[in-house]
Amino acid sequence: MSNSLVIVESPTKVKSISKYLGDGYTVMASVGHIRDLIEPKNLPPEQKQGTLGKFSVDVENGFQPYYAVSDAKKKTVTELRRALKSADELILATDEDREGEAIAWHLLEVLKPKVPVKRMVFHEITQEAIEAAKEQTRDIDAHLVDAQETRRILDRLYGYEISPVLWRKVGPGLSAGRVQSAATRLIVQRERERLAFVAASYWGVEADLSADGQAFGVRLTKLDGKRLATGRDFDDAGKLKNDALVLREPAATALADALRAGDVEVSVTSIESKPYTRRPAAPFTTSTLQQEASRKLGFSARQTMSVAQSLYENGHITYMRTDSYNLSSQALNAARSQARELYGADTVPEKPRYYGAKAKNAQEAHEAIRPAGSEFARPRDLHGVSDQERKLYDLIWKRTVASQMADAKGQTATVTLAGAATELPDEAGTLAPTTSEYQVSGTVITFRGFLAAYEEGRDESRNGGDAKESKLPPLKEGEVVAVEGAEAKSHETSPPPRYTEASLVKMLDDLGIGRPSTYASIIATIMDRGYAIKRGSALMPGWTAFSVVRLLEEHFEDLVEYDFTAQMEADLDHIAAGDQDRVQWLGDFYFGGEEHPGLRKVIDNLGEIDARAINSMPITDKATLRIGRYGPYLEVDEGGETPRRINVPADLAPDELTPEKVQELIDAPVVTDRVLGQDPETGHDIVVKDGRFGPYVSEVLPEPEDAGTGKRKKAAPKPRTASLFKSMSPETVTFEEALKLLSLPRVVGVEEESGKEITAQNGRYGPYLKKGTETRTLPDEDSIFTIDVPGANELFAQPKYRGQQSKSVLLDFGEPDPVSGKAIKVKDGRFGPYVTDGETNVTVPRGTDPMTVTFSRAVEMIAEKRAKGPAKRRSTAKKTTASKTTASKKPAPKKTSTAKSSTAKTSAAKKTTAKPSTAKSSTAKTATRKAPAKKTSTAKSAGTGTDES
Repeated sequence: MSNSLVIVESPTKVKSISKYLGDGYTVMASVGHIRDLIEPKNLPPEQKQGTLGKFSVDVENGFQPYYAVSDAKKKTVTELRRALKSADELILATDEDREGEAIAWHLLEVLKPKVPVKRMVFHEITQEAIEAAKEQTRDIDAHLVDAQETRRILDRLYGYEISPVLWRKVGPGLSAGRVQSAATRLIVQRERERLAFVAASYWGVEADLSADGQAFGVRLTKLDGKRLATGRDFDDAGKLKNDALVLREPAATALADALRAGDVEVSVTSIESKPYTRRPAAPFTTSTLQQEASRKLGFSARQTMSVAQSLYENGHITYMRTDSYNLSSQALNAARSQARELYGADTVPEKPRYYGAKAKNAQEAHEAIRPAGSEFARPRDLHGVSDQERKLYDLIWKRTVASQMADAKGQTATVTLAGAATELPDEAGTLAPTTSEYQVSGTVITFRGFLAAYEEGRDESRNGGDAKESKLPPLKEGEVVAVEGAEAKSHETSPPPRYTEASLVKMLDDLGIGRPSTYASIIATIMDRGYAIKRGSALMPGWTAFSVVRLLEEHFEDLVEYDFTAQMEADLDHIAAGDQDRVQWLGDFYFGGEEHPGLRKVIDNLGEIDARAINSMPITDKATLRIGRYGPYLEVDEGGETPRRINVPADLAPDELTPEKVQELIDAPVVTDRVLGQDPETGHDIVVKDGRFGPYVSEVLPEPEDAGTGKRKKAAPKPRTASLFKSMSPETVTFEEALKLLSLPRVVGVEEESGKEITAQNGRYGPYLKKGTETRTLPDEDSIFTIDVPGANELFAQPKYRGQQSKSVLLDFGEPDPVSGKAIKVKDGRFGPYVTDGETNVTVPRGTDPMTVTFSRAVEMIAEKRAKGPAKRRSTAKKTTASKTTASKKPAPKKTSTAKSSTAKTSAAKKTTAKPSTAKSSTAKTATRKAPAKKTSTAKSAGTGTDES
């Protein structure tokens, strides 16, 4: 019996696909990429001094990359090779986009199969799709591989050249990824707009009217025929942009009083009615799914992609990385059939709806995100899914069905009403008879159409509260209506709203920057780096982001231009289509071409960069914001020899650091080591200080006896310190309170059963109890000194919930790991949250909310850790890296295992689709240009963050 080895990326896919392939197929997972660009520090010694040494990319010889199988994947590769020995054919069934194509190519290069090789792709995991994919296999598309590899090399060159500049001039551990820099710049530019914004104030009048016993509200729009200004009539400097009339408080109040008193007769002057039509939104693409999940479900972009990945791998939805709005004929039929069944035949138009071609820079996946199969499962009928998966599926299902439903129909009526003349004060305060005009609009939906299934969410808009819609009673021209009440209201223009994850994704997508499939990782990266901070749902820039963006704008202007960054995506599309030579394109980018000087020349001609200027921002004539190693502070010139330094509160948003706020910080009482008293036990002074993280109390230790003798000092004891409670202030804290703070942790007592000591203390995340390795959060800081043993036992008897009294198990998926057979859980441990099956533990990456980890992602994390094997002892870390990154017998540097084979790497103009089974042996290209003299020090891997877009 024949045996086909099928390789997919994910262990979850193994389970899903196996049931459809049946006998004769062995399905295994590569668990993502099996090899990648090696870190320059891990190159073999003989390669570090050559043209590969800086990037692990030979920029002088056709930009040939140096790949290596990672330690974590060596066991996986061994298992795949073993399985391949008993296989009659190899089927590479990785994802259908560029990344999946590249993974398939790397598998081919590493496994070197001697059996026939087929490439199988599918956009959903259903019986029908898998059967069709088996009959429509193809060869690996070398052009797609080229495009992915070019992007990978581009990001390596970009980051490894620019990030070191950031380390030297801004701070260690920073990074300058290509799309990451553009996204950060967008966030910083929006905050700059908010900093420069000047609010304008104006007044308005709203009245409550009634006709035939039905109330409705109207808004004052004109006085004496002149249109009143609303928020949209002012620019960001607070200036009026046109000749609209700005209503002031005296006139607004006088009119509202006259309306309430019945002194102003109001009648209908015109009724304008027009048809209302609204079309349904297109089916989801990666970008729109991330936006809508953020608006309606509160999901982050990363969370959305993680949940969608799980839904896809378990066969519930189609492939979730796509820019296509298209639906297959079977999906159109399924959506129309379900809409007809659920909402009635009249809600389905005669012909299916089509939403045009793929978007700009589209992925290769050919269909929008939709429920899988030829018949869509209802959300309530899904089994074995988490609550988050069900919510996201429900969103996708509704959007898909609604996209094939009829337009919503109705009528929109705009009613204009006139108010009789009444005396109102003008700008000079002079009373004059003035007529008023009011308006209200209302829409009556006569046919709901797609609205019966779904309505798209909207992002926050500026000054959007000026206009109102009301439900209107039957009215006719000339009719006098009753005035039930009126109110004068003050309004103020609002600054541009900060980006949310949804609106940032939309902006990047609109600008054509990056790929929607990478947006989740980009946003996560800029948050991990501290470039952006979540405030509610908004993305607020960290102070360091201002320095990074300023440096990039002043010294790498072209590279952070949005059009230039977007053009890179278009060029990568040309490479993917085989219309552009990757080597020539990379050469133009790095060494320069007709329209671009080249990254190498820009780096070589940077000149002197004033780090102090890059990290400074003048706020007032005397105060300058400095962004230092330990955070932002104000440097105030008060005429002395040394400028005064003032810490900027950690919770202060950049746009809140106004000149008025600066003056408030300058005028605030200065806490300068106020002595509270002497500790009766030690005799040391107890002082209150103001530190970087807020006020605290500390003891002052005497100078060591050997101070000033020139002898080597012994390790000096550290003074006791304790942060003030939130209810305390440095100006009013007492000596007794300080001693109590310094006495912490407080011993509450001993638990009778276990004999363990219970302590109460104040930690980084607030007050808590500790008993052995168990902890529980206390309700407030005062409880540290008041809680007793019974109260502590009561708290320890409760489950421990994340962020409050968290239990050790955060998530219990209730499903076993496919290898160990043991239940997978997410737990809260001593060093943070981790995923475990009881045998293998994997720390949840920093910046990832453990509550968003899906079962499929948990399986992958455990599989990766299991493949890596037990952690090696630290003493072995100094061994030569060459043996860790190449095969056990490293071939000559020009062979396939180190430099990429030339099979698919000849000029793209001459290429045809490569056939894996006829791959030629690899030979490195002959150097075409002599390498310029340069340093061989490699860029640090930690902190570059350069290998993401």
